[in-house]
Amino acid sequence: MSEPAAGFSIRRLVVVPAVITLAVTLLRLVGELQHWSPKFFSREGGGAFAIVGIVWLVPIFGIYFAIRLNQTGHGPASRGRAIGFALAALVVGIGLSMVIFKLSMPIVATIVSANLAMLLALWIAYRGWPALGKVELIYGLAARIPVAILMFVAMAANWGTHYEQGPPGFPQMGLVSKWFLIGLMPQLTLWIAFTVIVGSLFGGLALLFQKRQPVSELRPQGSAPKGIGAHS
Repeated sequence: MSEPAAGFSIRRLVVVPAVITLAVTLLRLVGELQHWSPKFFSREGGGAFAIVGIVWLVPIFGIYFAIRLNQTGHGPASRGRAIGFALAALVVGIGLSMVIFKLSMPIVATIVSANLAMLLALWIAYRGWPALGKVELIYGLAARIPVAILMFVAMAANWGTHYEQGPPGFPQMGLVSKWFLIGLMPQLTLWIAFTVIVGSLFGGLALLFQKRQPVSELRPQGSAPKGIGAHS
């Protein structure tokens, strides 16, 4: 196997996309607070697919990460496996969510179950191309932890943005409980899973148009252990 490029690190790969993502998050907040066009800065619960949102960055950066990994010799052992596992994860995630919602459990139980179920889908996508899965996981945390913090502040301040809105029928409860159920937990489960699954799918598809590079293990410069255990 070929050696990784000198100075290669996951942190350097992720830092610029993470900064861009944070900038979009802050722009979205400002747009909602200033009541700019709802088409771009919707204040409805869930974000209502507003044009300005970090969700649209996931496939873009998924492609970017995949191309960079492939160029430095860290492409998947099989492109078909990478794409297939991502598709399987997508099917499993959607399927489990449908089953959970059809059970008609109390809304809190539904939220918890649906979020935890997405961890299985995340694991499936990760297995398809572990090198990309790890990068997507770290990027997802860098993107979503600031959102989780922002949601707590928005809920405490009652700004009236989409960061505070629960799903229909969500019961009244204390600040911390509400933040945990519709803020912290979804950001660190459902949305991380979304990042890994969608990023892996688009990244795998992008490689269909890329020249295959010799595969090597992703590790930081000067590190002896095999694999991608370090973040920098």
